[in-house]
Amino acid sequence: MSFDRSIDTLLNEAQVAIDNALNNPKILSYLSDFGYNAARIQQGQKLYNAAAAAQLAQTAEAGGQISATATVNEAWAAAKKSYIRWVKVARVALKGDSGAATQLALSGKRKESLSGWLAQAKQFYSNALSDKDILKSLQAFGITEQKLKAGLAEIQAIEAANLVQEKEKGEAQAATQARDKALDELQDWLSDYLAIAKVALEEDPQLLEGLGVLQRA
Repeated sequence: MSFDRSIDTLLNEAQVAIDNALNNPKILSYLSDFGYNAARIQQGQKLYNAAAAAQLAQTAEAGGQISATATVNEAWAAAKKSYIRWVKVARVALKGDSGAATQLALSGKRKESLSGWLAQAKQFYSNALSDKDILKSLQAFGITEQKLKAGLAEIQAIEAANLVQEKEKGEAQAATQARDKALDELQDWLSDYLAIAKVALEEDPQLLEGLGVLQRA
């Protein structure tokens, strides 16, 4: 959704144009002759209040999403370090054992996407912990059961954080849609209102400027 002006500017212009009309009997008298009495302008005020509230809600949800994403990225970065260390050691510990290499997904590059990486890392930790022979081979190179369980716990923590991130992402998108709809309705109303105000107050430019409208030659 795009607007004729920035969101902050739109909200400020609407607030000034609405509040100053409602608080100035002379302006209100002129506008009333063109159908914009107090009740009609108060309808615009309701649109403004809804849009301002929706903007605050959107920024809050966007902030929540950013925080959730940061949590996932920080946990992922930490888990990557221990995981790739164990993969490198496991390649030595299980050298020549193609079956074990397949079980732990030791061959090839590590996945770059979060979902792919999580699946790959979970396969490594889960299969290492469930196979006594693999576990014994790894322990001979310092990869203990405790270390593998700690690594698996890191993966599970990332999965949980990612669920929160996806929830926050959905809520942020919904808040953005609601905000844009409210701003669109306000902008449409304000456009008509100011067009009429320019006609109603054309003989008194100072009053028009009181609504935040500057006359152009």
